[in-house]
Amino acid sequence: MPTKTVRIPTNDGQADAFAAFPDGGGRHPGVLMYADGFGIRPVLREMARELAGHGYYVLVPNFFYRHGPAPVIELPEHIGEEARPAIFAQLMPLIEAHTTERILSDADAYLRFLTTQPEVSAGPVAVTGYCIGGLLAMRTAAAHPGQVAAVAGFHGPVGAVGPDSLSKLTAQVHFGHAETDITPEALGELNQALDAAGIDYTSEIYPDTVHGFTMGDTDAFNPSGLRRHWDRLLPLLDRALANG
Repeated sequence: MPTKTVRIPTNDGQADAFAAFPDGGGRHPGVLMYADGFGIRPVLREMARELAGHGYYVLVPNFFYRHGPAPVIELPEHIGEEARPAIFAQLMPLIEAHTTERILSDADAYLRFLTTQPEVSAGPVAVTGYCIGGLLAMRTAAAHPGQVAAVAGFHGPVGAVGPDSLSKLTAQVHFGHAETDITPEALGELNQALDAAGIDYTSEIYPDTVHGFTMGDTDAFNPSGLRRHWDRLLPLLDRALANG
């Protein structure tokens, strides 16, 4: 499967990114994939390749590029619970510096780059994200309602976009929540807001999961949660992007 590292021109410089797309040439629907807070690393590259194998051009930007190329901070091969406090001590200043203004400016650049690649077909795109990447995906979709046809967020603070942004969404939506991230009551409130906005969505708590359940290089990893993620994400993309 073809993969490459690319550089995306932005208002603040150049964002490095990982791209994966199917063998055999041709043009394919585009998917913008936002990593979790740990950023681009082998597990994210593998997820991008997995998705590309289903017929998509997948672009994974380093959204912390202002602080250096990926990996922005040094990460162990396996991110265990004992390593998380020290890692988050380094990450939180980067997350706090990644303002909504920066998110939206970068999203414009990422989508412009994605849709002009020779391997990407004309038409709408999809956005998916993990952890903080789920919030970035939602902000991107709300800011580009005519362009983003599907958005998915997994173990992410997706409700933080607020009702004003929800009302702008035209994309089909799926949220896969970890049990530790949201209560059934809070899920009900989020889903009521999605109903009120008239969004075509599914939003559910994945059983027996904790925050980060899709990430195979962490203690949070849950194989059944990852399978459920693919079982929800792939049909969503297929419906919205008319792939295959």
